[in-house]
Amino acid sequence: MASTLNVESPIGASSSGDDKRITLDQLKEHTTRDSLWLLIHGKVYDVTKFRDEHPGGDEVLVEEAGHDATEAFDDIGHSPEADSIMEKILIGEFKGESKKKAAPAARATAGQTASTGGFPIWVIPAGFAVVYLAWRVFVA
Repeated sequence: MASTLNVESPIGASSSGDDKRITLDQLKEHTTRDSLWLLIHGKVYDVTKFRDEHPGGDEVLVEEAGHDATEAFDDIGHSPEADSIMEKILIGEFKGESKKKAAPAARATAGQTASTGGFPIWVIPAGFAVVYLAWRVFVA
């Protein structure tokens, strides 16, 4: 489905976004529905005019505004159309180090949950299987 988004370059930004450097303080100033900026892969995007058309809704954009949204962006996966829209709403490059929301060691990996301190989830169904087999042996 083609997007009908009509976005012009923000004031002060070049068409490629190479001349403008955005600081973390500037990024944090744009976290409301009226002015939404996202940091993705070291580039800052003004998603304010796109929020109503975002397939995932505007809430996710508001939630990710003001900090590095690269992980959230990559986790979802986006179409080539998203790349073309992003070219239109690029403001500039991020100046400074991006701050990740969670350290890699704290994130859940396959088979684990962060809320249980890394307890492997597969143990629960395996435990049920052992109990079931024991029950079958003793009942039979």
